[in-house]
Amino acid sequence: MGPHPAVAAIRLAVRRVLNDILDEQTPAPPPAGLPRPELQTAHAAQTAYGAPERHTAPGPRPAQLPGRPPLGVPTPSRTPARGPRAAAHDAPPGPGRPSPLVLVACSGGADSMALASALAFEAPKLGIRAGGITVDHGLQPGSDLRADEVAQRLRELGLGPVDAVAVTVGRDGGPEAAARDARYAALDAAADRHGARAVLLGHTRDDQAETVLLGLARGSGIRSLSGMAAVSGAGGRYRRPFLHIDRQTARKACMVQSLPVWDDPHNADPAYTRSRLRHEGLPALEKALGKGVVEALARTAQLSRDDADALDAWAGQAEATARDDAGCLECAKLHDLPPAVRRRVLRRAAIDAGAPAGSLFARHIEEVDRLITGWRGQGAINLPGKVVARRQGGRLVIRQG
Repeated sequence: MGPHPAVAAIRLAVRRVLNDILDEQTPAPPPAGLPRPELQTAHAAQTAYGAPERHTAPGPRPAQLPGRPPLGVPTPSRTPARGPRAAAHDAPPGPGRPSPLVLVACSGGADSMALASALAFEAPKLGIRAGGITVDHGLQPGSDLRADEVAQRLRELGLGPVDAVAVTVGRDGGPEAAARDARYAALDAAADRHGARAVLLGHTRDDQAETVLLGLARGSGIRSLSGMAAVSGAGGRYRRPFLHIDRQTARKACMVQSLPVWDDPHNADPAYTRSRLRHEGLPALEKALGKGVVEALARTAQLSRDDADALDAWAGQAEATARDDAGCLECAKLHDLPPAVRRRVLRRAAIDAGAPAGSLFARHIEEVDRLITGWRGQGAINLPGKVVARRQGGRLVIRQG
């Protein structure tokens, strides 16, 4: 008899992501008419020893995945430890393919513990080394001991290397944003330290729905409504295998595998916006609109992401044609663009001039946009990062003032 359906679902999701990682690192086939490197090696062996050639199928071209990780300030990590079965993940790579390392970010909650268990099961079968990292935010008494407990659970699953990393959480952007920035900085540092190809994150379909609603409540644009990407970070570092799996499936998978989980009290604290949304907002929506709200919001995220990607690509092309020989944006050419494209061009130009992306809001871009669409001789617009936008002689000049 096969595994429980919940366990099968999480393993399949992780297996697909691991296969994607392997496909991306497989060398592209040589140009037509040229022998592949492995055939050249085989031919040399045949010449010297009379051995037969072995033909192997070439893999697909590696994917190029853009992204930019958030920033934070981690403190030095505690000493990394190796699990008892870590040697199994250090087996020699297969012929012609190096063995990548994949880390799982694990808080000890049901979502990330389910993800860790699936990674520990699937990675050895594909010749992938699997490790883990847990981050101690230092926001609760005994958080260091809890981080050590989570790290030990990861080792017992057979993961290695395993790190328990302490971070210092700042104050910029509020407690939730500051903790997130510090966490991602720690994950980036761990991935760089160990040379990991990817870091798996346990965000579920429920998390995606919450992210869409938070973006909607802020009055953000379509990019915010697109939620979390399945692949993000520099070079496609971060992978979210569970975006199509609901939170209850992950919890069920932990239960049937007798995996201990820890429920962070912050997730139930009404002082946090996401907690109120999770325990009050979404249940109220489901009561008013019926079941299926979470699935619909997750579907909205994917549709919004497709649209946002297309508009971003359009804006990139439009920006190139809207600049003159001196690199300045021509107001007449900007005026002719659709508003969604024009505002993307303006946002990109402001960020390139030094405005912090996280501090650049819709109201800032709307004011700059009025220099194009509602020009009445108004003065310069001050933007975050000491960036100033002004109209001069039919040109839009955006630079640090």
